[in-house]
Amino acid sequence: MTDEVRVYVEEAPSQRREVVAPTDMALSLMEVLKASGYDIQATCGGMALCGTCHVEVLAGPALDEPSDDELAMLESLPVMTQGSRLSCQIRINNRLDGLVVRLMPQNT
Repeated sequence: MTDEVRVYVEEAPSQRREVVAPTDMALSLMEVLKASGYDIQATCGGMALCGTCHVEVLAGPALDEPSDDELAMLESLPVMTQGSRLSCQIRINNRLDGLVVRLMPQNT
């Protein structure tokens, strides 16, 4: 078992950046993306209350179902897709290796 996974961020069509994330620090995808230089406001600090860490999951392994709180926040956003998730609610673990996401525009 490896102690890191690779997540890919689609920055433009056919252009993906690899982000390496440790699996042994209990980090969220939001924390990893922020640490990798992505401009994510995370106004609520990862409590699923603001939606500023909204991503669209494009490909990769199946994720755990979103919580009721996450779904309520996603449904309040101006743009929601079938792959919409809050990156603060996705915990980095070995199952995430190969996940592909796109940052969604922040319409606050």
